[in-house]
Amino acid sequence: MNAIGTAARLSVAPMMDWTDRHCRYFHRLMSAHALLYTEMVTSAALVRGGARHLIAFDPAEHPVALQLGGSDPAELAHAARIGADEGYDEINLNVGCPSDRVQSGCFGAVLMKTPALVGDCVAAMAAAQAREVTVKCRIGVDEDEPREVLPRFLEVIRAAGVRRVTVHARKAWLKGLSPKENREIPPLDYGLVHEMKRAFPDLHISLNGGIAGLAEAREHLAAGLDGVMIGRAAYQRPADILIAADGEIFGSAPRFSDPVEVARAMRPYLARHLEAGGRLHAVTRHMLGLFAGRPGARLWRRMLSEGAARPGAGLEAYDAALSAVEEAAAELSAS
Repeated sequence: MNAIGTAARLSVAPMMDWTDRHCRYFHRLMSAHALLYTEMVTSAALVRGGARHLIAFDPAEHPVALQLGGSDPAELAHAARIGADEGYDEINLNVGCPSDRVQSGCFGAVLMKTPALVGDCVAAMAAAQAREVTVKCRIGVDEDEPREVLPRFLEVIRAAGVRRVTVHARKAWLKGLSPKENREIPPLDYGLVHEMKRAFPDLHISLNGGIAGLAEAREHLAAGLDGVMIGRAAYQRPADILIAADGEIFGSAPRFSDPVEVARAMRPYLARHLEAGGRLHAVTRHMLGLFAGRPGARLWRRMLSEGAARPGAGLEAYDAALSAVEEAAAELSAS
């Protein structure tokens, strides 16, 4: 297994409005090995809109994958080449997002209805550049019978050269459910994803959807899956998932022992961001869950939400929030 395949044993899901470059830097600080993904970027934005700023990233983020949305093979090939030129380790095609905007552009989950087109897209993306091309999909859409459509879909993308796929173990209902509801209401079918791994042993298959912790991730890995992708839990409780990930999933020494150390280690990045003219809140909004379940968590969230969002907020707002958390922890240990 190559290095990027090893990193995919645990990955943080691409999440719109969440997994931007600041979020990924923060996550990478906690885990040296987990595979990180960008938010979905449309091929049109890169190719026709020239929006390369959307895919800027810090070299510290490696291994990091670019997720693209689109349905035109030639345009996706061009976008994949741009991503490879920028230095991304993997180029991923989104075949799972159910939002109205994505449907209107005929990409995302709606592409599961046209597997041959997906095959053309990924083949063109792979031919255009040297990075591995992967797919993130659902088990089906609308009235599909997943046990019929998912194997056919995997056969097509495998024939097109894909060797690594992440399966969100829920259907996508393209009409009648919001994107949020599509993450929660359709029932999970983990068993089907495990069946697909047994049916396609040559594919690297990662499971996504509803996984809340590392113990659950380890169970799926032990049962034969190649990787687990965690989304909201990694964002909302990053310390619980990512500080322990290197030890529990990758067998290497963790970088930090507690979230206070992480918060201190983020300070130089925040300083550089502010010096470059950035707003404190642009980074700290991704850090609100750092102390989730720990003393001072509510105070941390409140102080950062209010203080860091003020115009001109600087490191003093961040330092005050961290001091409050440390004081709350000290009081608890002294009681």
